[in-house]
Parts: sequence; structure tokens; C-alpha cells
Amino acid sequence: MLTTAVPGSGSVPAGRPGPGTAAEQERADQALLTGPDAEHLLRAVLDAEGVRLAAWSVHQVHHRPGVGVTVGWTVRWERGTPGAPAGAGEEYLLGTTAPVPAGTPASTTARLADRDVTVWRHPADPALPGLPAASDLARVAGLLGVRAPDLRLELVTYRPLRRAVLRVSAPTTTVYLKVVRPHTAADLVRRHELLLAAGLPVAPAVDLGDGVLRLGEVRGRPLTDALAADGAAAVDPRDVLAALDRLPADLTGLPRRPAWAERLRHHADAAATAVPALAGEIAALRDRVGELLRASDPGPVVPTHGDLHDANVLLTGGRITGLLDVDGAGPGHRVDDLACLLGHLSVLPALAPQVHRHVPAALPRWTAVLERGVDPVALRARAAAVVLSLVAGARRESRDGWQEDARRRVAAAQRWVAEAEALAQEGR
Repeated sequence: MLTTAVPGSGSVPAGRPGPGTAAEQERADQALLTGPDAEHLLRAVLDAEGVRLAAWSVHQVHHRPGVGVTVGWTVRWERGTPGAPAGAGEEYLLGTTAPVPAGTPASTTARLADRDVTVWRHPADPALPGLPAASDLARVAGLLGVRAPDLRLELVTYRPLRRAVLRVSAPTTTVYLKVVRPHTAADLVRRHELLLAAGLPVAPAVDLGDGVLRLGEVRGRPLTDALAADGAAAVDPRDVLAALDRLPADLTGLPRRPAWAERLRHHADAAATAVPALAGEIAALRDRVGELLRASDPGPVVPTHGDLHDANVLLTGGRITGLLDVDGAGPGHRVDDLACLLGHLSVLPALAPQVHRHVPAALPRWTAVLERGVDPVALRARAAAVVLSLVAGARRESRDGWQEDARRRVAAAQRWVAEAEALAQEGR
């Protein structure tokens, strides 16, 4: 790990305290890594390697409330003298204020405005040591025992410092490589084994070492696509309840992951950090959701999927034939699985209003079915909490119109809260 100083960056004057709360610090971190000081950081990192920063832009902001802020930058560099470059290139760099494993190679730690910032080139993620191998076609071919020319490798998902998913396509089959922090790999394999033994349609998982898991393909198209086509008219929401009923009891013995509602304040802080113009509305939403959560019943602790949303439910002919992303499977409240699904469905029109024009009409049908057996006030309040957790993700500097997307997400959360409050009033 290289440690470098960053000349020319701003700093907090001696004797004046920096941001007080974690939320305030993370707001300052986001401003730091997306503002002018980021250029000083990138220039110093590249100068230390003998090349010159030519241009840069923020691609995406990843904010993990209570942990830190990570920013991805698209960077163009040149070698040689200004006006007469001897070479040039473009790379994707990332920087984080979150803690990283000590002694991580291929990264740089810099002091920027009294903050330690770790910078790396994708795919050399400090917390995912298996990602470089999983991103290299020749090495993947060796892992899978096939010829490199026969493969196509595609990055599907990347959450810095947390996980990545890559699709490996061959002429006759498709597999996925899931890269996680190495100490979590065995637990994830165990979850897949429990669900497969219960007859649930999840992918078989094989631990290849260094936090890289090979997942078999699960066939079907995402529920998202069916909703876009016709509002998922051929899909019976009761099939979701039936799938959840089949979750094995052994899941309740696994570590419990907090639900979105339990991290309401963290997610509200992240949303306000990402979209400061909506901070007042977000704070009001947080308070109203908190009141509803305290006044409603989440039900018993049961086996749960942990991240049940439209992209993780696969369909064939209207029937559920696949469940994806079971990293969070374990003990929880059934209402949180259902709130996760409904919350994500309600946000789809915010993402793409024309593509998901059928969802507003489909949502009441899904809600009416999924609320059976749970407290309807708790369901709506927790759906609002899920939506609030998605507001920060609207911020993508590389995408035009993200501010309006964020507004529509806040509006979706407000609708859930209004419904919950009306039901709570009726019940008094």
C-alpha cells in the first residue's frame, strides 16, 4: 500500500472541529470526494505513478450509512509533456473514506482535508481480493477448466468493498461468479445448501477460494420484465407467499441482518446527503415512518429471504422458477420480505416511467394479496422505509435527470406513509 500526501487540498483549520455526527461527516466526505479536492487527490495519485491527470468525472457515489462514502471516477491520463503527450489512457478509479483491510496492495492511502482516503483501480478492490482474478478472462478460464476464446465475461453488479457479480457465458452454458469478502463465503454457501435442500429454486454454489463463488444458472426472466410487459398479469402474487412458506426453519439459526426499517435513520441520513434539496421532506418522512413503526406489529421472527425484490424473482410462464441473491437469507419478519418487494415495485415507475407504466395499476393487486397475514400498517410503513433506503441510489452523476428520479422515489415513500396513516386512523 502506497501512502501519499495531497498538496493543494482544503483542510479543517487547527482548533476548529470537523463535522460532529456520523451523518454530518459522511455529508462532508461526499462533498470532498465529488468536489474540487477530488482533483487534487487524483492528480497526486497519478503523479506518483509518472503520468499526468488530463480529465476526470464522477461516475457514481456509493454511500453506506455509518460506514463511509465511496466514489467511482472515470479518469483520463497522459504521459509526456502538455500539448505533446507520448501516451494516454482511461481508467476507472475508486476512493473511499470507509475502513479497508490493513496492508492492502495495489491501493494508495492519502490524507485529504484531514480525512484518510483509500484509492484503487478497478478491479483491485481492497476488500475483495478475488475480484482481479474473477475479472481476468484467462484466469477465469483456468478456474472453470475451459478455453478462454470460448468465454465472454461481463460485470453484472459491483458494490465497492462488498460484492461483485460477473456473468461468464460459454457456447453451451452460463455461470456466474460472485465475489464476496472471503470471511463471508462459507456462510453464503451454507445458505444456498439449505435452500436447495428445501427444494427452492436457487443456484448451486461452489467456493473457488479467495471469496469467489461459482453459481450455476437459474433459468427464467426477472419479475421486473413481466411487470414492464403487462403489469405481470399472468403472475399470481400468492406464489410469492408460497415460496416464502417453503423457506427452511434452519435459516432462523443463522445471523440476523437488520431490516431496512431498523436502519431508518441511517438510510434517511444517506438520502439527505445524496439529495440535499430534499432534506426537509426526507426528515419529515423519517419521523412519520418512525411513528408508524412504533405503533404497528412486525409479527414473529421466521425464515426470510432477506432481499426479496423484483430483480431477484425469476419467472417461466408466469411461475416462479428462480430466487436470486440469498446472501441475507436468515431470521427476520415476513412483513419485511413483503415490504421489500412492494417498496421496489413502487419505485420502478420512478426509474423509467414509460417502461413501467403498468406498475401503478398492478401495485394495488399485489398489495392486497401480500398484506394477508401481516399487519397492513406495518407493511406500508416498512415499504416506505425500503423506498427511503433507495433514494440515495438515485444519485448518479453520469446520468441526466437523477434529481427528478430522487424526487419520484421520495414521493413513492410519501404515498406508502399516507396509506399507512389512513389505515392506522381507521383502526383507532
